[in-house]
Amino acid sequence: MPKQMILIADDNAQNLYLARFLLERSGYSICEAHNGTQAVVTAQAELPALVLMDIQMPGMDGLEATRRIKGTADAPLVVALTAKVMSGDREAILSAGCDGYIQKPIEPTTFVAKVETYLRDAR
Repeated sequence: MPKQMILIADDNAQNLYLARFLLERSGYSICEAHNGTQAVVTAQAELPALVLMDIQMPGMDGLEATRRIKGTADAPLVVALTAKVMSGDREAILSAGCDGYIQKPIEPTTFVAKVETYLRDAR
């Protein structure tokens, strides 16, 4: 039985594949979005426990998508999945409503543990 649904929003196919592989191997159900607009629609349709949100995507970026997702009733946990974590970027990520961030590139040995920590701490 799957643990929980996680939405991965990223326009990079390699990042999506790696995150999906690691999380499915750990028992999570996964849905995907390839841009911010798809992330908002998919979050509303699938009601994931967690959204892993890339910040730099074409069209609607991850910050705007996060604001829209967090503006809904029963909004899921949103964690930025980004290479941009300098001081000003961190504040922008948190100001948009992200509950935290995981730095890219994805480190397979710690990625799932970080996701599970966010999910556990959100309860």
